[in-house]
Amino acid sequence: MTPTDQPRWLEWAREIQALAQTGLTFSENRFEMERLRRLMEIAAEMVEAHTAQEREPLVENFLLQPGYATPKIDVRGAVVRDGRILLVQERADGRWCMPGGWADVGEYPSRAVAREVWEESGFEVIPRRVVGVYDANRGGEPLSFYHAYKLVYRCEITGGEAHASEETAAVGFFSFDDLPTLSSFRTNEVHLSEVRAQLDDACRPTAFD
Repeated sequence: MTPTDQPRWLEWAREIQALAQTGLTFSENRFEMERLRRLMEIAAEMVEAHTAQEREPLVENFLLQPGYATPKIDVRGAVVRDGRILLVQERADGRWCMPGGWADVGEYPSRAVAREVWEESGFEVIPRRVVGVYDANRGGEPLSFYHAYKLVYRCEITGGEAHASEETAAVGFFSFDDLPTLSSFRTNEVHLSEVRAQLDDACRPTAFD
């Protein structure tokens, strides 16, 4: 999905929410704060008008976002064994992706990806290189309101064994030419193609948007 593929209403709502969140962080004027909260409500109403989500929970969620509005960070572990890529089946949608998830505040991104791979697949890994840095809101669905970046790390297995988790229903290694249905906003063909390309060319530079 390219930037122009993003619905304009989503781009506008996201920007309105981000501006209001940042404004509320620095404002001390009661009347200005009321206007900024109203902007939050407008952003929520825009989302409600185009999705199945309801206004009030959205407003509550928007108001819980702290500080200056910045993108969130999603990390993914590209683990290859015998030429096959490790994927996990998400319980949320029944589709498959590289193990990963949100990085925690205060956590090194490399430790975040190792933790996520362990939690979701049962394998202990060491991150070896960054495969790519991507805009996580483009290239998959469903549409996510909050802007995020996706960091994909090439990882080496050092221990553990495959097991499912609270978030994942199954774990497996797959040929790049015979992949299961992907959870595309978590992992898509672009990410996997880049992993494969870097396996074939150790000097290939890190990919980025």
